[in-house]
Amino acid sequence: MNAAGQATRRRLLDAATVEFAAYGIAGARVDRIAADARANKAQLYAYFGSKDGLFDAVFGEHLDMIVNVVPLDGKDLPGYATRLYDAYLEHPELVRLATWARLERTPKGDLVTTMEGHDAQKLRSIADAQRSGHIDPSLAPADVLSIVTAMSMTWSPASAIYAASRDEDDTEHERRRRALSETVHRAFTP
Repeated sequence: MNAAGQATRRRLLDAATVEFAAYGIAGARVDRIAADARANKAQLYAYFGSKDGLFDAVFGEHLDMIVNVVPLDGKDLPGYATRLYDAYLEHPELVRLATWARLERTPKGDLVTTMEGHDAQKLRSIADAQRSGHIDPSLAPADVLSIVTAMSMTWSPASAIYAASRDEDDTEHERRRRALSETVHRAFTP
């Protein structure tokens, strides 16, 4: 693919990221994506085959970031949760893409079926922290990871109650970080 083709493909992926994050797979419109990318639908279909193929390319491109946006240290679950909170503020499209994939593609089971063992390092870190007395050992490491992740999403774009945004006053973000950190600490410390 020549440089112009690569640039068009990149613009299509960028425009599709915004569109899919806002409207999901069913609600996204290839006309808007093509227009926003300064391309045409024929180019979109030539590169990606279909709207579903385009979503797969967008989700695949963001998958590593969705899974690994924040490294986990099992000895610091509160820090992990608050770093996830910050990551969701900085990259709300990641949460939205994952939410749409859950709603429209993978309604049950592991969302990230294409990355076998994607949580292996995180689960090992939690198990190690359980053995060293930092995390309640009566809980399964996978459950700890799921619960901490869900707690960190309390104010994310997928929240049923309140979705935070970067433009809010930092005192609000600090208050939420403290509440999240303290709650995670209390929930998992033996």
